[in-house]
Order: sequence, then C-alpha cells, then structure tokens
Amino acid sequence: MRLRLSGITKRFGTLAALDSLSLDLPAFKALAVIGPSGGGKTTLLRVVGGLIAPDEGKLEIDGEPVDFAEESLLAHRRRIGTVFQSYNLFPHLSAIDNITLPLVKVHGFAPEAARAEAQALLARFHLAPHADKMPAQLSGGQQQRVALARAIAIRPRFLLLDEPTSALDPEMTAEVLDIITELRQEGRDIIMATHHMGFARSVADQCIFVCDGAIAEAGPAAELFARPRSDKLRNFLAKVLKY
Repeated sequence: MRLRLSGITKRFGTLAALDSLSLDLPAFKALAVIGPSGGGKTTLLRVVGGLIAPDEGKLEIDGEPVDFAEESLLAHRRRIGTVFQSYNLFPHLSAIDNITLPLVKVHGFAPEAARAEAQALLARFHLAPHADKMPAQLSGGQQQRVALARAIAIRPRFLLLDEPTSALDPEMTAEVLDIITELRQEGRDIIMATHHMGFARSVADQCIFVCDGAIAEAGPAAELFARPRSDKLRNFLAKVLKY
C-alpha cells in the first residue's frame, strides 16, 4: 500500500498533537510507527483510520484521497481492521459473538456465514475451546487474539494496530506478536504503532519515527535502526534498547 499525508494538523485545545505533519511513503506491506509516549503515534493512527478528522491537511491511501466528512468516514472505517491496546471487546458478548455481530450488523453477512467465519478464525488462533466464553473469562492474550480475529474477519483493506501488546505480560505479548508476524507473512498490509523495537525492525519494511507531533525520520526499517540520522532518533533508540 501507499500512504501520503500533507500538512496534517490535529489540535486538542492548545496542544498540537500533530503539527503540519507530511509524509510520502513508497509502496510498503508493513509500516512500523515508533516514538516516545505522547509524541503523536496514536493520534496519527486514528487519523489514518478515520477515527478522528484532522483540523488541517490531506490524507491519501493508495492514491485515493480520504474524505473527512462523517458519512464518508463511516465507509472508510468499515474497510479497516483496527485493534487497540485495550482489546475493546463487547463485555456482554461471548468471544464468537464479538466476531459475528459486526459481520452481520455492519458488513451484511448472513448469520450462518458469519458464524462459520468466526469459528474458522477462532480455530486458527487456537481459541476454539474458548468460543463461548465472555471476555472477562479470557486472559489478556486471548482477548487480544479475539480482537485480531474480529479485525481480520471483515476482510479489511489493511490492519491498523495501536500498541496491541502494551497491556500484556511477556508470554502473552509473544503469542500476539507471533500472530501478527504470521499475518505479515501472508502478505496482509499492516500499519502498527509499537514499543517493540526488535519486532518493528524484523517485521516492517518501512518505519516512521514520530516525536513532538512531527515525523522526525522516515525510511526503510532496517536503515532507520542501523543508521539513524537525527539526534532525536539516536537518543530514543539508545534509551529503549538500553536494557
């Protein structure tokens, strides 16, 4: 996929979470978004996913301008599989119903087809025995795998992952990262914000470093990690890779 941002600005009160951010990325399959907490990563992902509209600027995905009018954004969101750090499962629905409900209510699947799709994804992610459990009965890693299954079930244009492992312990983190790696190897398009630098370096073909509401550096992931050009990125990597 291709991504172009031109002068994207998003303010919350007097804070410019994104400040005239511009980027023109060549074709990529997996984009890692890295940077310090509060630097603008999540806001950027939410703009790309159509969850919030910028105050200024333009966004193009695969050469198509994104219309930030609310009606157009609804259609844009329906084409993207989004996974958040806090799972965002419906607490009153079972694992399988968390997957089937959006398929039926939003994407027009017949109930039988939606259930078959959900069962196949739960089996693939080793969750079949937990299909009828409520989210509160699942571990954090299991809940995040259900969230990934739900995102994939809609057959999205691309996956948008916002720190999908930040709330997990190391073992559960490894489970979820393994699944994301598998999805990447399938050829799925992915944009992901992550604090896992080794994972970003190995899985992403492109990487952007977001800091203070701007993109301080962008380019092939291997190059950014091996030869950071800016002092901001060098200092950031020195801190996060220290231990």
